[in-house]
Amino acid sequence: MHPIRTYAWASLLAAASLVPTGLAATAENSAIASHRLSQKTDFTDAQITTGFMKIAFGAEYHLAGRIDRIRKYNVPVRIFIDGAARADRQKQIAKVTADIARRIPALDIAITPVRDGANMVVNLVRDRDLDKAVRKFYGNEKAREIRRSLDPQCLSGFRKNERYEIEHAEVILAVDAGDFVFLDCAYEEMLQSLGPINDTDAVPWTMFNDNVSMGFFDIYDQILLNILYDPRVKPGMSADEVRAILPEVLPDVRAAVSRINDLKPQQ
Repeated sequence: MHPIRTYAWASLLAAASLVPTGLAATAENSAIASHRLSQKTDFTDAQITTGFMKIAFGAEYHLAGRIDRIRKYNVPVRIFIDGAARADRQKQIAKVTADIARRIPALDIAITPVRDGANMVVNLVRDRDLDKAVRKFYGNEKAREIRRSLDPQCLSGFRKNERYEIEHAEVILAVDAGDFVFLDCAYEEMLQSLGPINDTDAVPWTMFNDNVSMGFFDIYDQILLNILYDPRVKPGMSADEVRAILPEVLPDVRAAVSRINDLKPQQ
């Protein structure tokens, strides 16, 4: 789910989302509401640990650099929205950003009106311009490879430093799709740009599974992202180091997610 300027950035990870298209507006809104009501909300420690390890380590589309370490922002995330084609889509991105901020308390994330001050850029493009945008970020050769192997509806990618701290991310979203597809893409790509870049088909509850479409920030993924942005989980940690601290981190994350979503605390 991710593209970026490979010619300028030495360390790059990328992936792509495959999502359905063609839902009518009313059906899409109903679909989001239905998914929200029917989502699973209780998970064992083993289910959470398995999901976190699969999405936080590795990369669906790997271009450069090691992928066996935790990658995350270690500074406030400031998002610039690039693309004035659809004012309604800009408003939706602002709402998605505010929702992410509310549901990951340890993460400082917000919209900025100044591109120079941004370390994440959300590029809103027409579907007809998607290939052009991919070529801009990847170059012609990589763009052809991505289109041939992934045929993405939306993409994102980030650059990290030698300490595995994310320094900058780019997200590309097509504005022409219906609300469900657009929001599904927006949540997945923006959240993956925060670090959990690997997709997996082995976990049925996560939006980072190409067979799963949510359209909102679900409980399971809130747990995973809150683990990632817990201060005890550091950029550059190995899988073994993370496993060692998860018994300490998990109870606090469970309590936080339950409180944010007005759920009965999990034991």
